[in-house]
Amino acid sequence: MTETVLVVGGGGREHAIARSLADDCTLYACASNRNPGIRALADGFAVVEETDAEEVVAYATDVDADLAVIGPESALAAGVADALDDAGVYAFGPREAEARLETDKAYQRRFMEEANVPGCPDFAVFEDTEEACAYIDAYDGDLAVKPAGLTGGKGVKVIGDQVTPEEAKAYLREEGYDRVVLEERLVGEEFTIQAFVANGEFRTTPAVQDHKRAYEGDEGPNTGGMGSYTDTGLSLPFMDDGDYEAAVDVLDAVVEGLPEYKGVLYGQFMLTDEGPKVVEFNARFGDPEAMNTLPVLETPFIDVLTAARDAEPLPELSFSGDATVCKYAVPEGYPVDPDSGARIAVDEESVGDALLFYASVDERDDGLYTTTSRAFAVVGRGSSIPAAEEQAEAGLAAAGDRVRIRHDIGKPSLVQRRIAHMNELRGE
Repeated sequence: MTETVLVVGGGGREHAIARSLADDCTLYACASNRNPGIRALADGFAVVEETDAEEVVAYATDVDADLAVIGPESALAAGVADALDDAGVYAFGPREAEARLETDKAYQRRFMEEANVPGCPDFAVFEDTEEACAYIDAYDGDLAVKPAGLTGGKGVKVIGDQVTPEEAKAYLREEGYDRVVLEERLVGEEFTIQAFVANGEFRTTPAVQDHKRAYEGDEGPNTGGMGSYTDTGLSLPFMDDGDYEAAVDVLDAVVEGLPEYKGVLYGQFMLTDEGPKVVEFNARFGDPEAMNTLPVLETPFIDVLTAARDAEPLPELSFSGDATVCKYAVPEGYPVDPDSGARIAVDEESVGDALLFYASVDERDDGLYTTTSRAFAVVGRGSSIPAAEEQAEAGLAAAGDRVRIRHDIGKPSLVQRRIAHMNELRGE
């Protein structure tokens, strides 16, 4: 029996999901933008707001979907998984209550504290801006300032890195958030592990390092992610033996504490001199991390989905052993003042052996247009990180004008900086 699967969302992450499923099912998709990569893979595509649970369910019912994969966090926050489940379409994504692990950072930290999840930093939650500012003044050390709700990866300000204490207080007063989480600044190297979760068990994928800063050399404002890389195994070059396993232990504790959780559990960690600490959890695939992980997953992703739905043991995962490097092309001015609505050209013939993933673009009758977010990504694969980087860089010949790229992602000099940084923190 061929499964019918609906992918919800129109970004690079969802293009990667669609690519991983297209050969093994009847595929449909819906999103608020017309992603040409997803449209080319899907048997049907509908323009639907991802947060409109009623419309998503109507389309899923119309195409007789057996399963759904929800990409964006906004849809999870809107209860789209709940609505699909209630309509008899198994959603591989947490229901709204469990998705609070991402959508409510105050809940996230309190859950970690109550469930004894390892790696939780010192934190405090405030509903009053002036009380939060007083805490900043009194705290002995630097803090990360986090709005409790969703901010698209761009709302966090880190004292001692991005802003001064005075700038942090001015930021809180200007924005007027209902709730903020103030937590100790973690110093080290960030990495992510994504896990497939269902029925109280989970399977993990290779560690990924994303690059949030907008410009080369880790300069500029934070973004949704300018690119990322994986190595040939589960770990990364700057990680020691046992670091990956320690992070997996954190995910294990989360799954034990949230037995109803299903979907992708994304753990973002800071590798400190004391081991991995939790920066945050996300309740879905990362973007760009999905584009690193799914192309090297040799276990059919559809098998993960059907096992989750049918309450069978999740399959053991196998991977190709390739390293990957992903580089994003973004509109000029992104993220502060993106050149939205610009017509761009992508020469697909120039991508070569690399993979092309369309993201936040809109396909119209007369061409391809940017939105306010990232436009497309190129992913290289190879027997080493340098080989994957070279393939990705060659594939960027597909990029035309009016986009910007961080070319340093995956280059040996930048990877070596990560290694040297961790050696310094460890006193080696």
